[in-house]
Amino acid sequence: MQLIRGFHNLANFHALQKGCVLTIGNFDGVHIGHQNILARLCDKSLELNLPSVVMLFEPQPREFFAKKSANLTASSAPARLMRLRDKLKYLEEAGIDFVLCVRFSDKFAQLSADAFISELLVKRLQVRYLSIGDDFRFGEKRAGNFEMLHNAGLKYRFAVEESHTHSFNCERISSSLIRQALQQDNLHLVEKLLGRPYSIAGRVAHGNKLGRTIGFPTANIMLNRLVIPLQGVFAVQIQTKTGKYNGIANVGNRPTINGSKALLEVHIFDFNRSIYGEAIEVFFMHKIRNEVKFPSFEALKAQIEKDRQQAVEFFKEFAK
Repeated sequence: MQLIRGFHNLANFHALQKGCVLTIGNFDGVHIGHQNILARLCDKSLELNLPSVVMLFEPQPREFFAKKSANLTASSAPARLMRLRDKLKYLEEAGIDFVLCVRFSDKFAQLSADAFISELLVKRLQVRYLSIGDDFRFGEKRAGNFEMLHNAGLKYRFAVEESHTHSFNCERISSSLIRQALQQDNLHLVEKLLGRPYSIAGRVAHGNKLGRTIGFPTANIMLNRLVIPLQGVFAVQIQTKTGKYNGIANVGNRPTINGSKALLEVHIFDFNRSIYGEAIEVFFMHKIRNEVKFPSFEALKAQIEKDRQQAVEFFKEFAK
């Protein structure tokens, strides 16, 4: 899979000169509904002998408008389930040929719906098949909709297909439903909707190294998100380049030491290798407790030992 940053770079990719099959969206989480859309897109790619393309936006439109609004703060944007890097990993696993990452800006937001179709979809991408949700809106003031795309398909000779909504227990599978389940600590439901346990990936960074002074050294990942989708202490599994390990993790601001930035701290069981700078992926298996401020560092140490024991017991049951 190849990443294309912006429409101005399309000319560098000769495989797209004869057209493509396309879907458009945020694909946050790449959940099982997304996976079905992507599988359908790959089938059409084989049928038409054209490359498959996913168009997505950075920042995501709701993040962009939340930052601009005088009445909203950046935290009004929905919590991201995954960063762009992680999204690309799962899109590649789905078999997509190209990801077109479009910078969402004032200029792009002011593009008319007609120009979006004629200049971008038809002229630049030469779309032959488009899969899109019936609630998709595009162009200035969100004037473009599914009906407009359908009519444009008749005019410009490309097929437009609704990406059918997929449901779980009669509820529409969506990134919003997953965020809600994470807020409610329903990790079992989240795993069903994603087709895998929820995870956060990143490179291990140097922290304040307080954990090692109390016998709980941690691998730290800076979250660098406007809003984090979950908080608290969890039993986790950690994928490293040498294998998968069990452990405990804290996601949050570390109030006991007056932390100010959201951080993922992971204590890996039975592990003593230095992994600074290494990419790891942390899978959230079970919620142990919420993050709280303790009256002292000693009280925090005692609680972490209890957390560790709960995680050990969880994994004993998990392995049965």
